Amino acid sequence: MHDTVVDRLRDMIVEGELIAGARVPERELTQRLGVSRTPLREALKVLASEGLIELLPNRGARVARLTEVDVEEMFQVMGALEGLAGELACQRVTDDELAALRALHYEMMAHHARGDLPAYFKANQAIHEGIIGAARNAVLSTTYSMLAGRIRRARYRANLSPERWDEAVAEHERILETLVKRDGTTLAWLLRQHLRNKCEVVKAALAAAASTTDA
Repeated sequence: MHDTVVDRLRDMIVEGELIAGARVPERELTQRLGVSRTPLREALKVLASEGLIELLPNRGARVARLTEVDVEEMFQVMGALEGLAGELACQRVTDDELAALRALHYEMMAHHARGDLPAYFKANQAIHEGIIGAARNAVLSTTYSMLAGRIRRARYRANLSPERWDEAVAEHERILETLVKRDGTTLAWLLRQHLRNKCEVVKAALAAAASTTDA
């Protein structure tokens, strides 16, 4: 139950159902999720460790805001991690892992064709995690997992632009082709560029939202 509550709350934050800067409606969520306050608050502590929630002493919790600086710094680190993972995966990925990644890719493409962003995003993240796993580097995997929860919201937000979503799909086609060829240098560049493109879209969206608020 604990993991289920964490996953549900994380999805609500990532998909924008719980809005950045807003207080977490604990009473409403306990009713909706069918849990008591204790497991809900334990789940909020987990999400706070991922940087998605801010715990307010004696005042509950609120959804953490993302700033342009946060996004820039997170994507810089994630781009470096995924680039390294791409190089290592090209050396170490097995045929079975390639087959699994190809299946995920086709699943992701089907979700894109249907316009199902939440399902697309889950398949997309499974692909990135599969490449991390194929790198077979425990330190890399641990470091990646520490940042993945916090950056997930920004990665999801990047695909809210239809143009960027189409571009991301095309980039994933090239990523898979390059992994199959086991071209580590090119794959590292593609993964870093993929993250850089997402970063710029999210920063532009945050800047636009800030200017609207100021106006």
